[in-house]
Amino acid sequence: MKKVILFGGILFLSSLSLVSCRDTKEKTVIKEVETEKEEPKEERKGLLERTGEKVDKKVNEEIDEEIDKIGDDN
Repeated sequence: MKKVILFGGILFLSSLSLVSCRDTKEKTVIKEVETEKEEPKEERKGLLERTGEKVDKKVNEEIDEEIDKIGDDN
């Protein structure tokens, strides 16, 4: 009789462990919504690009001044 009760207890505990691990089925609903897309505005330039442009302008101005000092060969 003890073996039957022990076997029944083990069977009961093992059946609980199998039932508790089951995945539940869940439904997920995905709703698509259309939004207005804005055209990208002028892309912002990075710090290095802006700094490079400023340096280029100053260097070009100095080169133009030196060319004016030397004179035109034509």
